[in-house]
Amino acid sequence: MSIHPLPPAREPTGLGRLPVARWFLFVGAIAALAFVAGVTVVLLMSARTMELSPPPEVAAQLTRLNHALIVVFGVLLACGVGLAFIVRHAVLNPVERLTTQVRTVAAGDFDHVLYVDRPAELAELASHVDSMRDRIVAAWRVAADQSEELRRSNGELEQFAYVASHDLQEPLRKVASFSQMLEQRYGPQLDDRAKQYIHYAVDGAKRMQLLINDLLDFSRVGRVTSEKTPVESGMALEAALENLSAMVEETGATVTHDELPRVTGNRMQLTQLFQNLIENAVKFRSEEPPRVHIGAERSGDMWEFSCSDNGIGVEPKYADRIFLIFQRLHPRDVYPGTGIGLALCRKIVEYHGGRLWLDGDTEGGGTTFRWTLPGAGGRS
Repeated sequence: MSIHPLPPAREPTGLGRLPVARWFLFVGAIAALAFVAGVTVVLLMSARTMELSPPPEVAAQLTRLNHALIVVFGVLLACGVGLAFIVRHAVLNPVERLTTQVRTVAAGDFDHVLYVDRPAELAELASHVDSMRDRIVAAWRVAADQSEELRRSNGELEQFAYVASHDLQEPLRKVASFSQMLEQRYGPQLDDRAKQYIHYAVDGAKRMQLLINDLLDFSRVGRVTSEKTPVESGMALEAALENLSAMVEETGATVTHDELPRVTGNRMQLTQLFQNLIENAVKFRSEEPPRVHIGAERSGDMWEFSCSDNGIGVEPKYADRIFLIFQRLHPRDVYPGTGIGLALCRKIVEYHGGRLWLDGDTEGGGTTFRWTLPGAGGRS
């Protein structure tokens, strides 16, 4: 299992850089200096007093006081040395061992077991840290296994995509081609029912080819890694309109748009997004010539786009259903299609970190879809 080492801990500043042992030495030195200074003052005062020739009783008391101070100083010094020794061996050494072990784990050796036998509090801390290390390593191993399984699954999907795009479509092309040849060569000998059967076969083969292609497009979004770069959404819209030029001209549709922003994403997928939404708006038109408008406005770090039309509209109760794959609200003979278009649009938007929804507050009929995309600064 490959696990990257943790980043180095932030270095302390100021007095925080001093080790604990040096803190004790620092404080002890200050205390010793203060005590020595006090003793010095007392001795100087004693000497001064002796110069004044005090009575023998006072001189004896001062001498005893000096001796007592010297004894106290010696005892304090011995206690300080003993305390430093105890702290060093009972506390600081285990802390240093635990610190060394933690650094070993942080450097990448996540199988290293943390253990300190004393003192009890530090041993308990080491036990908790080691338990946390065990849980992290276990979670990483599960994630590594899932990642490997995902790579294997993606490989199988790639193989399926190849089979679907080549091996499955070739028989469909043969069915359509030979059915059409059958109609052309033996048409005069066939009755109307036979010709209708041939038409069903050709239409079914073509619809199956279209469905396979749409499924391939749907499966590629998010699975095939594509670089996200700054994209002029206006240029993506122009490419989509060029692809739909025949449909727009045939239906007499009018497509307008605001000044569109620059966003972060994949240009081909954003072109597919515009194309599907505009094609959907033109397909589900009313008796009037289709009118489609693409708008955009800033929303924090995102841009909120809209696609509004004057078509037949969508009832609010179907606001979620229309984004499910293969879901259709109308018969295929009335509005042709595979039922994948809006599901593909939502998948593209979510892959780019946005969301797509049906605006239920549309006034004057028609349909308005809204979606968000991450901005890249500027407008087209």
